[in-house]
Amino acid sequence: MEIQIERADGVLSIVLNRPEKKNAITAAMYQEMADGLYEAEMDPAVRAVLIRGKGSTFSAGNDLDDFLNDPPKGLDAPVFQFLRRLSGFPKPVVAAVAGTAVGIGTTMLLYCDIVYASPNARFSLPFTQLGLCPEAASSLLLPRAAGYQRAAEKLLLGEAFDVDEAIGMGFVNGAIDAGELDAYAFEKAKRLALLPASSLRVTKALMKSAQGNEVATRMEDEAAHFARMLVAPEAREAFQAFFEKRKPNFGQFE
Repeated sequence: MEIQIERADGVLSIVLNRPEKKNAITAAMYQEMADGLYEAEMDPAVRAVLIRGKGSTFSAGNDLDDFLNDPPKGLDAPVFQFLRRLSGFPKPVVAAVAGTAVGIGTTMLLYCDIVYASPNARFSLPFTQLGLCPEAASSLLLPRAAGYQRAAEKLLLGEAFDVDEAIGMGFVNGAIDAGELDAYAFEKAKRLALLPASSLRVTKALMKSAQGNEVATRMEDEAAHFARMLVAPEAREAFQAFFEKRKPNFGQFE
């Protein structure tokens, strides 16, 4: 199974289990994660969720073959089901990020309540490099977390950055030795599971209340632009260059 759902000590773990493909995410995997979050929300025995990846990469982002062969066709697509579930999830969510987190591998962290990463973690938001725009309401949430200029540097240039920068930008809590990361994050999730569920729900809801409907609205706006840009010449050039292992030539476009 490419998504494993594990239960222990009041914690439901969602494990990306495709290490041979650097945990690149397919539509089927998004659906399984969305279903796992629904299960966790409905089950009172689940008090917290942990998201982690198997192997040395957290996630390489979208599986490009799967994504290009079956792109999201509307807001009911599995990727948007997953993002809506995660953005509105009422219980605490902890993430353990080992190694690389690309695209949605990074943007999903903006919805997690507590994030720990390995010292060698690398994050990137290469949307413009692919002729695309941000997704997952990251154009709203990252500037709020990191400040406009730092977010602009990451979203406009799309260059990778390390765990120290991610901590400074405010969406990673701390760096934990790779060999201890999963156990450390699970222990924090267990501690959350021992606290009063109602207190955690209300506290999280109060912290999130200022966002209101902004996240959903921005997600829809981004999705509309993303769908249009995905079939534009710039994106076709970017993806063709990726598969041909060459640099794209964007100079041919105005």
